[in-house]
Amino acid sequence: MSVPNDIALRIGPISPAASGALYQQIVNGFKREIGEGRLHGGTPLPSFRLLAEQLLVSIITVRRAYEELEREGIIYRRQGLGTFVATDGRKRSREAKRRRAEALIRSAVQEATESGLNPRQARSFVNRITSETLSEDETCKTPSKSAA
Repeated sequence: MSVPNDIALRIGPISPAASGALYQQIVNGFKREIGEGRLHGGTPLPSFRLLAEQLLVSIITVRRAYEELEREGIIYRRQGLGTFVATDGRKRSREAKRRRAEALIRSAVQEATESGLNPRQARSFVNRITSETLSEDETCKTPSKSAA
């Protein structure tokens, strides 16, 4: 099985101007692509050197990203064969994203209460933002009648 040649395009763009460390941008890109099912279990990934060249980052940056993804069980390496998306990489990627979302929500609630909101107000605040965000997402995902 050959390495898809568009992986760098799928996970990019990677930029020093974007928020987060370069390696973390790579990790997030892979988690997104694997979690959304665009990279399947068993898919071969580019070598450190090739991905570094494609993303215009150092080999060390790619190695660090791959090591983190491997620690989380999202990808695996086989000596002499290469690096691959884990069979349950999608599940693990989604679990990692859920844990991150939970931590962000907890942090936001703490921030809201530290700003002076009481528990009822904080709950209402979170519910309002959640409703607005989910309504926007559903609107974006609804196919237009003209496209049908």
